[in-house]
Amino acid sequence: MPRGDKSTYTDKQKRKAEHIEEGYEDRGVRKKEAERRAWATVNKESGGGNKSGSGRGVRDTKVAAKKGGRIGGPRGGKAAARRPAKARSASAKKASTTRKRHSATRSTAAKKAAVTRKRHAAARTRTATKRSAKKTVKRTKKR
Repeated sequence: MPRGDKSTYTDKQKRKAEHIEEGYEDRGVRKKEAERRAWATVNKESGGGNKSGSGRGVRDTKVAAKKGGRIGGPRGGKAAARRPAKARSASAKKASTTRKRHSATRSTAAKKAAVTRKRHAAARTRTATKRSAKKTVKRTKKR
């Protein structure tokens, strides 16, 4: 199969690439570059062509879809820097009070999650111990 062959891609993947490509073109990216970026995004999300063979039906990651849309780019800061100091300060105070309000709920949830993780880990070790014991019994019976 030659490089760039799209026969192994599903119709949904092709539609997705077309849609992404149109978005790039609307933003002023050249046609060829837009197409390259669109297929790179589809590959990143779905791991390449999904038609026939192993790996079909694997869920998309959606990593690339979540990448954009942040104010000021991936690290932010540009939009905030343009705002007056008073506005930034008010935002910071509001965020601080929200964090304080949520901290009690968050810590309770974290404790519950830790207990659940511990319980599940214990159950896994019990199951593993039982399995190894069964294997040992089978081995001794064979001899």
